Amino acid sequence: MALAALSVGCVAAQQPAPYGPTPTAQQVDWLRMEWYAFVHFSLNTYTNKEWGYGDESPELFNPGQFNARDIVGTLKEAGMTGMIYTAKHHDGWCAWPTKSTSHSIRKSPWKKGKGDVVKEFADACAHAGIKFGTYLSPWDRNCAEYGRDGYRKVYYRQIQELLKNYGPIFEIWFDGANGGDGFYGGARERRNIGSADKYYDYEQVVRNIRRMQPDCIIWGAAQRGDVVWGGSEEGFVKYPLWNARGNKWISLEGDTPINHAGWFWHPGQADRVKTPEHLMNVYLSSVGRGANLILNLAPNRDGVLDAADVESLLSFGAVRRQLLSRDYALGAATRSETDSFSKKTGTDKLTDGDIESFWSPEAGTAQPSVEFKLRKKETFDVVRLREQIRLGQRVESFKVEAKVDGDWVTIVEPGTPGEVETGLETRGGKGHTIGNQVLRWLKEPVTTNHLRLTITASKAVPCISEFSLLRMPKMMPKPEMTRKGNMLHIETDGDYKIFYTTNGRTPTEESAEYRKPVEFDSPGTVKAVYVNREDGSIGPVATLNLGYAKSEWKSAGAEAAFDDDASSHWKGDSAPASFVVDMGKKQKVAAFSYLPRQDRTTEAMTDQYKLELSSDGKDWKTVSEGEFSNLRANPIELKVHFKPTDARYFRFTGKRALDGKGVTVAEINMFPEEKEDKPRSRKKKSRKKKSKKK
Repeated sequence: MALAALSVGCVAAQQPAPYGPTPTAQQVDWLRMEWYAFVHFSLNTYTNKEWGYGDESPELFNPGQFNARDIVGTLKEAGMTGMIYTAKHHDGWCAWPTKSTSHSIRKSPWKKGKGDVVKEFADACAHAGIKFGTYLSPWDRNCAEYGRDGYRKVYYRQIQELLKNYGPIFEIWFDGANGGDGFYGGARERRNIGSADKYYDYEQVVRNIRRMQPDCIIWGAAQRGDVVWGGSEEGFVKYPLWNARGNKWISLEGDTPINHAGWFWHPGQADRVKTPEHLMNVYLSSVGRGANLILNLAPNRDGVLDAADVESLLSFGAVRRQLLSRDYALGAATRSETDSFSKKTGTDKLTDGDIESFWSPEAGTAQPSVEFKLRKKETFDVVRLREQIRLGQRVESFKVEAKVDGDWVTIVEPGTPGEVETGLETRGGKGHTIGNQVLRWLKEPVTTNHLRLTITASKAVPCISEFSLLRMPKMMPKPEMTRKGNMLHIETDGDYKIFYTTNGRTPTEESAEYRKPVEFDSPGTVKAVYVNREDGSIGPVATLNLGYAKSEWKSAGAEAAFDDDASSHWKGDSAPASFVVDMGKKQKVAAFSYLPRQDRTTEAMTDQYKLELSSDGKDWKTVSEGEFSNLRANPIELKVHFKPTDARYFRFTGKRALDGKGVTVAEINMFPEEKEDKPRSRKKKSRKKKSKKK
């Protein structure tokens, strides 16, 4: 539709009329929070599960060192603006002394049944000056009434308790997992609810929340709330991103754990933390595409955060602050060949540092543009734009040019219809939608003092509130390691030397230097680091926990399940389906890991299993049987521990799949008995005051 047609009747106004759905004041405030924490901490922390079945004993919960102020203080130090605590996950256990069920913290030995984790986190957030929110799973695998009409009364009471007793709640999360196998008061059966919207009566739920806390952002609720899932637990949202859902403004949220181990704490996760570089890619793929980011941290069984997670979080927080600390376009001179919509919407509003002011061109202008003259030449590699979203989302595509050596060079190409970016951010993305904000990381740094922004397509008169130029701080990457057969491979990079260890110790420049693939046929822990050839700086530690080498393994037709290639997978045509592997010799096995298919397809993805061991291939013993949970959203490698057993053969049975027929396995590994992780917590530096000498 032509811009002129959309602006009829607005010429005499000081600003264009709103276009399409517009966000509420609460949604605008929420979007400006940008990033905050998820905290998963419950019975699953003690059972090594992602989804509890519902029959776990509340007596398991007994953290010896839990201090909510320490955890929240770390989040605040990193620059996070709030936290959302999982007050009840799918297992139904409530981390506050609810009156709705006995399956709660009242039955836990922690603080002799008088504890309240929700209150401690809420109070800690208030003390730190950040916002507090809560997660309340609609699914309840413990409650006998789940799947029946009586459950709504239980669930509504839980919502009421959380919203009335713990101060302002900035966001309440309703997860999308609804129905399936569960304990259900001892029934141990599968229950389906049909339409979640109808079963929970989300229309009524939303009314109740608006009445109790009108400023609370509602996540999910069958899109009756304010925010929906970004679509991936890797943390990215698709781009271009439109907030219009029918006649409503619905924001998006990207979510991911800081650790590859999952949402809850698991043994061995200290070695699987995501690097600051990875977290920056997540940030650019969520906040940088117009959404918000919720980044999960999981306290361990002592109730404290792993030191490795804290180190990565604080390092990323520092890098993010540095990125945003200087806007090279701030105060730049601006000019346009197009008149502005009014005196209050001139081009100078783009660089005045005021997020509420905005530039809007004269109605009817085709592809309006603005030139920017910086005070001097600057070097930058990130471009940020914002729309004035209080008036709706308008821009469909844009481009940015820089004058280099007298010529205009396009540094952000305009997007074309039909293009979609998925996955984590890669440098050199195109300019599609803007919305709340968009950050484009250029392929290479640019040095100039003269730039031009052009809005190449817009649904209505553009209203752009900010044009910024930023510089990405230098971040050291982490080496990628794999083992193929008996050979260890470490990804090389010409800018760095590589040092590694095979005894689990942190590598230094005194460790072995990697130059070519190394033979390593034992189970164990390999660690590696990059060292900058120019300044000697050392990057983050990469860790690879290896099980028994598979070079001697044999099977009739299941080789794809243990070929050290995550891109391939074994498939059984029906469920259940099994395969047997001869490991070549008898060895003590105490754990196995399962990697689901990695081709972003859930068809035949195994979610229930049985593992049997044998010394002779004839007499079999079941050592583990259960479920792999949350695969649809987070298909990561999952490790299961069991009593150490001598075996030469193992038989894996896929009992059920998420979708379709058959079952699949991308990769399976066997591990010896390992020393149990001693959870590492962050030791705070003491701040002793020095007495003054008089």
